[in-house]
Amino acid sequence: MPASPPPAPPDAGRAVAVALLNLSGLGLGYALVRRRLLMAACWVATAILLVIALPADADGVPGALLAGYVVLLLLAAAHGAYTGLRTRLRWPGRTPLALLLGLVLLAVPAGGALWYQDARDEAVQQALLDRLASADHLVAADAGKSFATAEPDYRRVLGVYRDLVVHHSGSRAARKVPASLRTYYSKVAAPYDGQDYCTAVAPLTYLRTVPGDLPEATVGTLAGWPDDRLATSLYECGSQGLASGDRDWDTRFGDLMKTFPHSPQTDKVVPAVDAAVRKAQKDVGGSGSCAAVEELKRLDSEIGDLTGAAGDIDGGLASAASRARRSGSDGAYDCGVQEYKSGDFTGAQQTMDDFVAAHPHHRNRARAQKIAIAAEVAQTIPAAGRKLPTTASGGSISVTVKNDSPDDVTVLYTGPVTGSFTLRACGGCRSYLLADTLMSTFKPCGGGKDYPQRTIQLPVGTTYFVHKPNGGRVTTAGSDTAKLRSGYIYTECAYTTQGFGSGT
Repeated sequence: MPASPPPAPPDAGRAVAVALLNLSGLGLGYALVRRRLLMAACWVATAILLVIALPADADGVPGALLAGYVVLLLLAAAHGAYTGLRTRLRWPGRTPLALLLGLVLLAVPAGGALWYQDARDEAVQQALLDRLASADHLVAADAGKSFATAEPDYRRVLGVYRDLVVHHSGSRAARKVPASLRTYYSKVAAPYDGQDYCTAVAPLTYLRTVPGDLPEATVGTLAGWPDDRLATSLYECGSQGLASGDRDWDTRFGDLMKTFPHSPQTDKVVPAVDAAVRKAQKDVGGSGSCAAVEELKRLDSEIGDLTGAAGDIDGGLASAASRARRSGSDGAYDCGVQEYKSGDFTGAQQTMDDFVAAHPHHRNRARAQKIAIAAEVAQTIPAAGRKLPTTASGGSISVTVKNDSPDDVTVLYTGPVTGSFTLRACGGCRSYLLADTLMSTFKPCGGGKDYPQRTIQLPVGTTYFVHKPNGGRVTTAGSDTAKLRSGYIYTECAYTTQGFGSGT
């Protein structure tokens, strides 16, 4: 008896049947030719593939593993064909039936591949939906943050939207992007809805750049959504700054005029600026004159900056600037009066001196000169500043002022009348030592010299004098308070002491 059955005659159909059965991945071809170990090897390979591949995810099966499995199936089919060529089938006995069974079982890997592809496609869809949901959540989580803090997140989310609609245009997530984008716009522009207009400027400006990063069909009508809101925010923010004195108002109005030159908001710019100038003009003449003058000067400068940066609107800004300039200049007189009345004599003197220099023909120029003189006297004798000087002049009492000093001396006086004059230096006179002025025999202007002098007429009352040599620093040593009465002739003597300025 032979040790094994004799080999069967070659049968190509049988070989094809075994090969087809092995292509199923289950090693059934080896089962029919009684190669159990090889069949088991096919089961193990298929099991490994299933463990790795299931459940299906967006990444799918690693390409190397899938290629290896396909090679293994082809080797199994080739080896099975070789084996089945001369090996009788255990079951079914007929080759045609085996061929039919092999063809039927090919549906297993084919159907499995189709099912797996569908499952993987669904996994991809879910992964894209999850990615969209994460992006939407990030936008919601940034609510309440400043735009500068949240901007990197906003740009990251915008990148997600763009990737979905450009690289995954057929996905369910891509179809949801327009709705997410509407929410995105609303969240980014939240400060506008809260009427926080200055804060809304930056995010609305950013939203105008979004259409450049996304397909036009995705953005749709949102492309123009920020425009009116941004124009309103620029106007309202500029108006608030104009009212509060914020230096940035002209920048806001300038951006509005350049970005939306024909908008209704731009049409409001000139009236708003004009109203601010008129308000400041109304404050001139009262207790807030100095503040109003400063405001008018500021408005003049800033309106000029606005016009230079964004142009003018029918000459309206230039007209407002001109009125602010004139009113600020004219209002300096009222500011000087306010400073004088409040006891700021140094400020009043400077303000009135500037006013006199800038207005050679102003109706208040003469009195401004008087106030400047009185303010300078009051810096040495505060009592001299109790009353605002008038433009009155002359009187019934003669007062002669002599200069016993080697320097020119300016004599300032205020009281019922206010004025000033300068006496030339006394030739041959000298500055006295301080010790000389402390002696009981000290009598300036008593040397019988021909002292430079001037006689003025003053009314009855108290007149305050200050002598100022060489335009130098005035001290109390150079002052005098004279109570003038009728029937007397008064003499004032100006002299200087070494190291102390002037004296009387």
